[in-house]
Amino acid sequence: MWRDLIERLYGDAEFAAPVPEEDIDRIELRLGQTVPDELRRLLRETDGVQTDDGSGLVWSVQEIIEQNTEFRQSTDFARLYMSFDQLMFIGDNGGGDQFAYVRVPAGRPDDVFVWDHETDERKWVAGSLRDYLERRAGAPTGTSDR
Repeated sequence: MWRDLIERLYGDAEFAAPVPEEDIDRIELRLGQTVPDELRRLLRETDGVQTDDGSGLVWSVQEIIEQNTEFRQSTDFARLYMSFDQLMFIGDNGGGDQFAYVRVPAGRPDDVFVWDHETDERKWVAGSLRDYLERRAGAPTGTSDR
């Protein structure tokens, strides 16, 4: 389902091999946050998606762990930015801004936000992973069945 949607939206999408459930569980163990169901389903189909423009549309399990860990543990980032502990970064735009779920406090667990690396602003961009993928592609949202 996810690969089909992404192939329709992004002609230049590069897919990785699917990952087993245990690999996805490592995200939860390392970050102490629940992986959203929709992201879990996507990772079961492909361990991340890249595009030709250099952006990580959706990162691999390993990159999700590494990027989130780096942002949370960096003393330089702690001096420059608000805490990243409540975010689960999942992708980037190739220019420094990153996309994330807000995991704490729970409330709207499927909403996706963009973090602006220049201003530290965190702004809502989509109501679900599907919505995020469609909006990034410039496609009309809500046109695909869930």
